[in-house]
Amino acid sequence: MATTHSDPTKRFSNRVENYVKFRPSYPSEVIDLLKRECGLGPGRNVADVGSGTGILTKLLLQTGANVFAVEPNREMRVAGEAHCAGMPGFRSIAASAEDTTLPDASMNIVIAGQAFHWFNAEQSRDEFSRILLPRGWVVLIWNDRHVDTTPFLRAYEEILAKYGTDYADVKHRGHKIQGHDAFFGSGQYKMATFPNEQMFDWESFLGRVLSSSYVPQEGHPSFESMLTELRAIYTKYQESDRVKFTYTTEVFYGQLEA
Repeated sequence: MATTHSDPTKRFSNRVENYVKFRPSYPSEVIDLLKRECGLGPGRNVADVGSGTGILTKLLLQTGANVFAVEPNREMRVAGEAHCAGMPGFRSIAASAEDTTLPDASMNIVIAGQAFHWFNAEQSRDEFSRILLPRGWVVLIWNDRHVDTTPFLRAYEEILAKYGTDYADVKHRGHKIQGHDAFFGSGQYKMATFPNEQMFDWESFLGRVLSSSYVPQEGHPSFESMLTELRAIYTKYQESDRVKFTYTTEVFYGQLEA
């Protein structure tokens, strides 16, 4: 089924409410790692690029850092502003990864949580190099959802493959940084992984499903059929009226090779 989302900056405009409520956060160990390895903490300038609804932004702000939340999608940006309202050090910026509008050599850390695969890698690399201070850090983070570790997750993956509007392309994009050195430069980055999970009742499971940009929404010709199959696997695999998503949170961090 062909995609209807030619502009990645607009993909989530009509998904914001579910995204805010049902997308996973990041393990506390991620923040501990960034404090230890990248100097995250009070007074540091951090660009959270593709900041979305502010899930990661808020965690960064809680360390005392100055966080510049760069988000091109208006609906997502407004949600992020509400999520982080009143927190010291928060700045919201309507801009893209390829043109952040931030000053030259102004950031200690540039970070992207769950967003890098929507960026133009070459252009964003040049932009990150421009805004980073010497010896500044780039951090890329994903919650990589497990697709085949349980019968429930395998059944869910089959539904996404069947009904997802451009699921195969999005799934491929989500892994394009893994296993190669083109972005950071050979040997210039490290990787760390942490377990993560979410538990859902039926309503929150459905909300989590509908937060994904490749899933048909109400009114789409496939929506009701998809809903029937989602209900069936939930009923079959629930335990105490809950199902579980498991993730591996992957953190790539390093300094860009000149």
